[in-house]
Amino acid sequence: MSRQANGIYCNCCGRKICGADNHEHTDFLLIQKEWGYFSENKDGEIHSMDICEPCYDKLVKSFAIPPEMNQTTEIV
Repeated sequence: MSRQANGIYCNCCGRKICGADNHEHTDFLLIQKEWGYFSENKDGEIHSMDICEPCYDKLVKSFAIPPEMNQTTEIV
């Protein structure tokens, strides 16, 4: 996870996503994974990362099977 004292940065491109004071803000994807006993070599590790929307779009385009997408009727 790329959270520093002066804000949150995209782990893919390094772009600032959110300032420390939350005045600068854009939506982003937070991924957190705690690896269990059945991982190949990450048992007990916790990986966290923040990905900005443009990097998310690039990542999704590389998938063999795209993620399932649904529309919400309320945005909070």
